[in-house]
Amino acid sequence: METRLLQILVCPVCKNTLRHDRERQELICAADRLAYPIRDGVPIMLPSEARSLDAAPAA
Repeated sequence: METRLLQILVCPVCKNTLRHDRERQELICAADRLAYPIRDGVPIMLPSEARSLDAAPAA
């Protein structure tokens, strides 16, 4: 994911900055505890697609 793109992307819910988790291919919003997926290099910035960081991990 391009650094320039990461600098302008914000959480669509709260407008806070995002952290790129390269290992999981997600953009993390610490304020809302949400993780937005990156699919084929494209960040999916829809709240309905976000994964809650508070949810129990999948087995």
